Amino acid sequence: MHRSLALAAVVLAIPFAAWGADAPKKKTMLGDPSLTAGIPGTGPVTTAEIDAWLADPKNHEVLDVQLPLGLDVGAAAIKGLAKNPLTRAKIELGRQLYFDPRLSSDGTISCASCHDPEQGFAKSTRFGVGVKAQEGNRNSPTAYNRILSDVQFWDGRATSLEEQAKGPIANPIEMSNTHEKCMDGVGKIEGYKKQFDKIFGKVSIDGAADAIASFERAIVTGASPYDYQEKLKPFEKVDLKELKADDPDLYAEYEKYAELAKKNPMSDSAKRGREIFFGTKGGCTACHVGPNLSDEKFWNLGVGMDAAKPDLGRFEVTKKEEDKGAFKTPTIRNVAQTPPYMHDGSQKTLEEVVEWYAKGGHPNPWLSKNVRKLDLTAQDKADLVEFMKACTGPLPKVETARLPK
Repeated sequence: MHRSLALAAVVLAIPFAAWGADAPKKKTMLGDPSLTAGIPGTGPVTTAEIDAWLADPKNHEVLDVQLPLGLDVGAAAIKGLAKNPLTRAKIELGRQLYFDPRLSSDGTISCASCHDPEQGFAKSTRFGVGVKAQEGNRNSPTAYNRILSDVQFWDGRATSLEEQAKGPIANPIEMSNTHEKCMDGVGKIEGYKKQFDKIFGKVSIDGAADAIASFERAIVTGASPYDYQEKLKPFEKVDLKELKADDPDLYAEYEKYAELAKKNPMSDSAKRGREIFFGTKGGCTACHVGPNLSDEKFWNLGVGMDAAKPDLGRFEVTKKEEDKGAFKTPTIRNVAQTPPYMHDGSQKTLEEVVEWYAKGGHPNPWLSKNVRKLDLTAQDKADLVEFMKACTGPLPKVETARLPK
């Protein structure tokens, strides 16, 4: 086989996992809308509907999950399923709890209040807003692709998604409840009690956390224009006529991805931005690396460090001097849907974010070694923004309204 054909064959050995592709038997594609569509029906979920749902053994089977194209290369990095296996019943209970404001002390705030599906599972406000319009001091991070992350929050104070799910309920600025009062209220709702009893044996905060975490792990980004374009890169130096003659099956794979890329185009500007992003000129992959385009680590970018009393971020958790002003690397996937940016929501647009990096951040004693001034033209900056926009894929459709009476 021609050398370039061999290269393409190696790259295309990666399993195809695009939206709509036939998944292997017994595999469940995360992002499948049936996982987040809610119990079938309209209006509030009735106890009869819950009984029928819980009676179906399929809803309690442990799911062997598959990630969509782009994220699929990170299958080995999946977190939390060993301790909290996914089932449709847990995902559905988590969906209900996620959208239910009755978890808060005054019945006004749900998880979705700060992590809204219509806003990229984040919030367009600079800071999170809780009961009685109380405002926090950090921007609401997105809730998608959490299946590839263990430590949560900007400062990593939660060691798991389950631990994170408990935090806002008892936070006085967010839901301002206690775990005991919250679960007491949930247990008095017949539909919830039936589900908790069947799935976990009893109503408990640990069960609620497991359910909410299960729902959040089902929320993943689908393949983006960037992902489709990446699948075509091995063919760029391949003689397609030779490929068609020598390996019809591999050529068919090329045609499939070429058609998907045509339907989900990546602009020339975005393609140039990709080269800057992954190259030494931008150096973005010092932090934004891997299938989720995040190293899941903590870095000081100088954001907010010019304040009289700056938020010290990770330091408040570890008490390590080098962690002062360090915050978790957010994903670039679907980042165009989640403004404003940075832990303090201080940057309203992706253009502002690029400018921040280009100037080298704000100098301070703990500034990350990866932050440096960048020699970028106006076109380079525009291209970087277009690349980040090209990392936007579809999010699963989610039922937000059907809750137990």
